[in-house]
Amino acid sequence: MEKTILHQHGASIPNQSDLDQALDELTKANRASVGFLVGQRIQLTEECLQSLSAVAKEWVDLSCQAKRIPEASAVRAEEVLAGPVSVARFLQVLLISLKAIQRSGTPRLPASPTLSTEQQWRVPVFPTRGIYDALVFAGLKAEAWLKSGVESASLFDLAHLKTDSSESMPLTLVLGAGNVSAIPATDVLTKILQDGERVLLKMNPVNAYLKPVFEQAFQPLIAAGLLRIVEGNAAAGEYLVSHSDIDRIHITGSTQTHDAIVWGSDPAERESRKAKNQPLINVPVTSELGNVSPWIVVPGAYSEKQLQFQAENIAASIVNNASFNCLATKVVITSADWPQRDRFLAMIESQLEQIPRRFAYYPGAAERWERFTGDVPEDKEYLPWKLIRNADPRQSPHLFQEESFVCVCAETALQADSDVDFLEQAVAFVNQEVWGTLCATITVPDSFQKTDRKTLDGCISRMQYGAVGINHWPALNYAFMSTPWGGAPGADLTNVASGIGNVHNTFFLSDVEKTVLYGPLTLFPKPVWFPSHPNPEAVGWGLMKLYTQPSLMNLVRVGLSVVFK
Repeated sequence: MEKTILHQHGASIPNQSDLDQALDELTKANRASVGFLVGQRIQLTEECLQSLSAVAKEWVDLSCQAKRIPEASAVRAEEVLAGPVSVARFLQVLLISLKAIQRSGTPRLPASPTLSTEQQWRVPVFPTRGIYDALVFAGLKAEAWLKSGVESASLFDLAHLKTDSSESMPLTLVLGAGNVSAIPATDVLTKILQDGERVLLKMNPVNAYLKPVFEQAFQPLIAAGLLRIVEGNAAAGEYLVSHSDIDRIHITGSTQTHDAIVWGSDPAERESRKAKNQPLINVPVTSELGNVSPWIVVPGAYSEKQLQFQAENIAASIVNNASFNCLATKVVITSADWPQRDRFLAMIESQLEQIPRRFAYYPGAAERWERFTGDVPEDKEYLPWKLIRNADPRQSPHLFQEESFVCVCAETALQADSDVDFLEQAVAFVNQEVWGTLCATITVPDSFQKTDRKTLDGCISRMQYGAVGINHWPALNYAFMSTPWGGAPGADLTNVASGIGNVHNTFFLSDVEKTVLYGPLTLFPKPVWFPSHPNPEAVGWGLMKLYTQPSLMNLVRVGLSVVFK
């Protein structure tokens, strides 16, 4: 008979025997460990690429069914790109780095690092070598900015790769995200293949339907005794986080979930424990906890084409995954005196009007939509996209200080004496008035970049975010996988902000402060993540083939899918 127990809050924990069995299997495998060398990691990475390919279509089909995405809808591409394609890309860029480490002792960077005038290393991390990034994503590049004071000899942190048979591998509990399927998958892969840890993944109830697919995709890790996957409700998670076998915890979710785990679910207990610095758990905790993601638009004389592209860029960042993204744009900051402001906002609204509504699959969405808009939706299952113009942080602080996790975006305008003054004010505003430290975007006129590049660099440096996009949505900082992803450094359990630590970082860089993505104001061909792309799913499957089997022929297939529907 299946065992259940009654926890302190009276909640029944289903399948406790499954949880205990998974923990037992991982701890027994750990006692039998004989090290986890680079060659073993390479072999497992290659095997995971093969097993992932075999279940990719089922992965996407299940996700689309759960999110009620019609079979013929172009929106299916989101589940391709933010599911198996992102995971395949992670595995491939990691594989390239691991092979370089095996050959020469360090990863091979895309280009040489540079040292800024502030003595800060800026390390190129995109486009990566070996998978045709420079052609597929022409015009885009990204750097990892390391913390000031890092020596050139210390650019890489390879300590987790140096193991021997006497070392035990930590057992990490990963509490998976429920919104984007690549998140729990790449969190697991980061912890195992990069950090050298064994993982118990607890699926989020929202996407627990993917458990059988994950077990097939990552069967090589399961067979090696490195991974087990379980499901269960909040009580199951509560049971696991306090289990004596767990050495580390990684959470992707909300700050409320984080603080309930670390400090207690009762508000009075939580505040008392924080004041005394007495957390409920005594193991290291890393996390990624969301953001009120801002998009700054520097005023200037943009062309009609540039305005249209940037308007769809922002619209895409709002509607992707029905806006259930920690990096969905939630605040647009404009200059009150910018002559093109009204025209630009009207373009965003026009884009949103043309994009069909999505099923609000994430729990509590309708209630949050009502709270953040002050309106009652006609259809609580298919919520309208909402841009709130002229929002005032004093009158509506929740729009700036709380992550809505629903399809609502505020716009606010700042008074400024000049374009430079606006950008300086906007950076101070998002640092001080907008909650979170995960990611932010700046749209910048070409003329500003030419005449005030030093100002732009200084503003990027002062931005308290783990990822910054220049002219492009920082979702790419996540999706490229060679770009480290996480909240800005400096958080701790008491003031966790957008989280502690980072994931991905497939170049094994040390002391990353932020990643910065650069690109022009327009791209050609149209980005596959834009809602108006004519053939996004075919491009997505082409990328899947390219990342699992990099070749010139598969690159050509990606190109053909862009041109021919």
